[in-house]
Amino acid sequence: MLVLLLGADGTGLGAGGGRVVVGAPRPRARAPAPPGSVYRSHLVFERLLPEMRALASCPSPLMAPHYKKSGKRWVPCIRKRLTQSALPPSNGFLVIEANGGLNQQRISICDAVAVASLLNATLVSPAFHLNSVWRDSRRIILLCSCIISFSKFGDIFDEDHFIETLRKHVRVVKELPENVSAQFDHNISSILNMRTKAFSSQSYYLEKVLPKLLELGAVRIAPFSNRLANSVPSNINALRCLANYEALRFSEPIRILADNMVDRMIKKSALTGGKYMSVHLRFEEDMVAFSCCIYDGDWKENIAMENARERGWRGKFRRPGRVINPEANRRNGRCPLAPIEVGMMLRGMGFDNTTSLYVASGKIYNAEKYMTPLRELFPLLQTKETITSPEELAQFKGHSSRLAALDYTVCLRSEAFVMTQGSNFPHFLMGHRRYLYGGHAKTITPDKQKMVLLFDNPDIRWDRFRHLMQDIRRHSESKGFGFRKHSGSIYNLPMPDCMCQQAES
Repeated sequence: MLVLLLGADGTGLGAGGGRVVVGAPRPRARAPAPPGSVYRSHLVFERLLPEMRALASCPSPLMAPHYKKSGKRWVPCIRKRLTQSALPPSNGFLVIEANGGLNQQRISICDAVAVASLLNATLVSPAFHLNSVWRDSRRIILLCSCIISFSKFGDIFDEDHFIETLRKHVRVVKELPENVSAQFDHNISSILNMRTKAFSSQSYYLEKVLPKLLELGAVRIAPFSNRLANSVPSNINALRCLANYEALRFSEPIRILADNMVDRMIKKSALTGGKYMSVHLRFEEDMVAFSCCIYDGDWKENIAMENARERGWRGKFRRPGRVINPEANRRNGRCPLAPIEVGMMLRGMGFDNTTSLYVASGKIYNAEKYMTPLRELFPLLQTKETITSPEELAQFKGHSSRLAALDYTVCLRSEAFVMTQGSNFPHFLMGHRRYLYGGHAKTITPDKQKMVLLFDNPDIRWDRFRHLMQDIRRHSESKGFGFRKHSGSIYNLPMPDCMCQQAES
């Protein structure tokens, strides 16, 4: 017979004196996570590694033919779309500040060229949005008791080449003339800032900005990222292409080292005929933190991610009402691919251990741990740190845009490019590769929603895994061609605005 002793508060005394709440419901077992919700890629790696090792020398062509079998290919034809005539007198000076990373800066610069043409304005070489006072000739700012250096236009891009290439279409000057600068007390903040909404139309600039330009002689737009609509006349889009693909080339120090890096990658790719593959790996600490995805999920990772979110976004992720669902993020393909996942994906797609792989990235989160499996699968892997000497790279340390320019060049000239997370870097690179390679991006864009289902199954067999990965690759390659729609980006899809079809000889 069971005897239940009740305390004065109506709870029962269990064995050992512990209290048991009478009638308390039993805790429900948690429902299993839907497929693809949980990071189990390390278990899949352990399962498939023996077979990946056994098939270590079965090379696959890097990419399918990069133009359609139509007897025609796409070639650049920007200048055919641009009329050349004497420029009318300038309506004034346009000052913009390019914000963000390297490719966001490129968007700002190219859009500024287009806006300057719309306004018949003289464009001042864009400043990078870190300091608003011209008087600081040393180009430094004091912030939190630290000295932070930043770049001028000419530190990243060849300024003379930029001005000369655009000379017949848009006036560009390196700085405001002294008499105009003096009118504004040599202080950029004294110039009227036309706070412009993102993707503003051609009519906005003509109706709102142009009158102020004519009245004041100079206007400023800061920040100036994505401030011009994609849907503009074809000649304006042709100017964007001219600026991006012809006028914007990197400064000489960047070009020299980047060309050397490409040459070294070609020499190290002897087993694949001098062809190499590049990967843009977005697995830096801030990217992993911002994604709110869970990988190992141990206490060290949780603390590191919480600290990174607080450093970068100051309470943004703690705001009332904000819901963070890491499992849904992973199912929806929003989590950055981990290096181990990139390695398994490429091996499943048919690239063996003789493939030369260049990895473009910032500082990889917990690199010693997460990069080891990728290096095991691709022993010929290189990065900008391994393909250069410390002395060569020293001049670029601390300058993220210049380091990104090195990565950009090596990726641009690779036989195939692999994107792992959407961002401006692969967006620009795919468009540039289309421009250079007959209209085809020669890029692998993985379907992460399908892939997480494979990475979530530790019992998957190699034949099944490989078959599904090669399906993803074929689908990705078939999407290499793309034509810009009315509201699409010229920087990702230069066809047909800036390229024309030409019969094969």
